[in-house]
Amino acid sequence: MARYIFITGGVVSSLGKGIASAALGALLQARGYRVRLRKLDPYLNVDPGTMSPTQHGEVFVTDDGAETDLDLGHYERFTGRSANKQDNITTGRIYQGIIAKERRGDYLGGTVQVIPHVTDAIKEFVLDGNEDYDFVLCEIGGTVGDIEALPFFEAIRQLGNDLPRGGAIYVHLTLMPYIPTAGELKTKPTQHSVRELRAIGIAPDILLVRADRPIPKEERRKLSLFCNVRETAVIQALDVATIYDVPIAYHHEGLDTEVLAAFGIDPAPKPQLHRWHQVVDAIRNPEGEVTIAIVGKYTGLKDAYKSLIEALQHGGIANRTRVRLDWIEAEVFEQEDPAPYLERVNGILVPGGFGERGSEGKIHAARFARERQVPYFGICFGMQMAVIEAARSLAGIDKASSTEFGATEEPIVGLMTEWLKGNELEKRAAEGDLGGTMRLGSYKASLKDGSRIAEIYGDTEIVERHRHRYEVNRAYRERLEAAGMSFAGMSPDGLLPETVELPDHPWFIGVQYHPELKSRPFEPHPLFTSFIEAAVKRSRLV
Repeated sequence: MARYIFITGGVVSSLGKGIASAALGALLQARGYRVRLRKLDPYLNVDPGTMSPTQHGEVFVTDDGAETDLDLGHYERFTGRSANKQDNITTGRIYQGIIAKERRGDYLGGTVQVIPHVTDAIKEFVLDGNEDYDFVLCEIGGTVGDIEALPFFEAIRQLGNDLPRGGAIYVHLTLMPYIPTAGELKTKPTQHSVRELRAIGIAPDILLVRADRPIPKEERRKLSLFCNVRETAVIQALDVATIYDVPIAYHHEGLDTEVLAAFGIDPAPKPQLHRWHQVVDAIRNPEGEVTIAIVGKYTGLKDAYKSLIEALQHGGIANRTRVRLDWIEAEVFEQEDPAPYLERVNGILVPGGFGERGSEGKIHAARFARERQVPYFGICFGMQMAVIEAARSLAGIDKASSTEFGATEEPIVGLMTEWLKGNELEKRAAEGDLGGTMRLGSYKASLKDGSRIAEIYGDTEIVERHRHRYEVNRAYRERLEAAGMSFAGMSPDGLLPETVELPDHPWFIGVQYHPELKSRPFEPHPLFTSFIEAAVKRSRLV
């Protein structure tokens, strides 16, 4: 029978509940347990697919095509278990399902209310499909006290009574701020947060306390006394140099031991943490260093590229190389010469994005990389801009553009209207809804035998995750290949371009999919491993 761990947050947002949940899942997994992690998001959006990356961060896409919270990326990277659409729920999805039932008359004329209908739907989501797991970790988004989160807190409160005795515990993540003028770490914010939680009816079993310096024993004792938590269950969560050090740090502080003790599991299997030590050692003791320029349009919020940042670090781990990132707003290159910004970098990466803003800057970045022989990695939109650049500069198609930016005489990139998903034909219209209408999830691609990308993968048949509405127009393939750009990967039916490359360039690859979503610290994605390797070679030439 699965045991449930509910992770809540207090005091302020952005304390790292996602990392804490993922790290705890990794620790339990290291002890031999089967774990599942789920995220409960209180916002009214059905999913984050239509939310601005600068407001919410990246949209993480699962194999089955769900657009989910970025915390699911942490779950996958820390545990290696692929998430699915049943691992993330929002208030919007809950209400969408309830209203559909009400319209059908499923409630037999009864009044539909938050309690029990909304809370029952949340509980059903939490409990569904967990037969094969020892532990299910559920992270509740936001902080205690948020109005929109109240139904979720009420649902997990009820589950504490619904589940067998000892079947659930509550971990509360809080902040212990240091006040310089007083020279003290303050316990009061945590006390107030726990009081708010207890007023809802939830008594935390474990406090995970974020702090920027060690918490004195006296302050731990005070938190234990006023928050009604065992002193051993007050766990300090100090800042660390890399997120991959978090499982080791939490184990050192006794988090996993305290969790198992709360469930009465004693003695517990010893954890096998050697893999984590190896990863951290590779990060702390690199043998070289490269600088990668990321030319994007959401650089103001790094969480917009969270999986990308981690995948680049994974490539660095594979090459025992420190990867430094140089963030450049793409619009800068529409006003200034890219050379002063890019001539000293060892690689250029243009990530995914939407809309015309910054597109010409990304095209200039691709041109610089092509002409100066700098390793170039174009992902999704970054591939499309590289193809447009090649069409203009190599194939002589001066008006090459994308229909995403408006009507054009030379639609090198155009809106997809239909594609195969399994055995079914998916269709889209330009005037249709934006949410959930892209080509989402895992799709196969066939790579050209002998191409550089096939060599990198070591295979000609791959499966990668996609999230895009526009596609390179295969009608231009012949002209582009005659100009030197190889269409090295296509969808199995030969209709959709998946990868392009320049064979006579040291490393110039564009992919329509998002390889960063499948990269793990223990299994770096081959494209990122190869890209960083090429950057290392470039660094020796500069």
